Amino acid sequence: MGSGKKASMDIPNAFIGRKIKPAGAEVATKLGAAAIAWKELVDWLTKQGIACKEWKSVSPKYGWALRPALKARTILYLAPCDGCFRVSFVLGDKAVAAARASDLPKSLIKKIAEARRYAEGTGVRLIVHQP
Repeated sequence: MGSGKKASMDIPNAFIGRKIKPAGAEVATKLGAAAIAWKELVDWLTKQGIACKEWKSVSPKYGWALRPALKARTILYLAPCDGCFRVSFVLGDKAVAAARASDLPKSLIKKIAEARRYAEGTGVRLIVHQP
């Protein structure tokens, strides 16, 4: 996951300035070695019944993100960057407690504990560089 070298928002989206959604081959090219982890995550989400087809861009200045969703509920946001990708999601209190009690890596539990709290829950952003 993240190397800690740059904050997740310091790494720009690979498709800033684009008005049309990126094609699969373009995403893979931008992701580089991280394309393997992207594909594994998307494949796993799809096997869980989560649709991974909706690309959204709030503005060309922010780029594009894949929004895996279960019915109408967005589960997380996947933003392709050059050589990596950003994963963003919100956890409710029960999910935060479950994460703390789990066998997740300590670095991830720490990241969740330090994440900003919003009315909707705890907002977590991770950077994935390679599988």
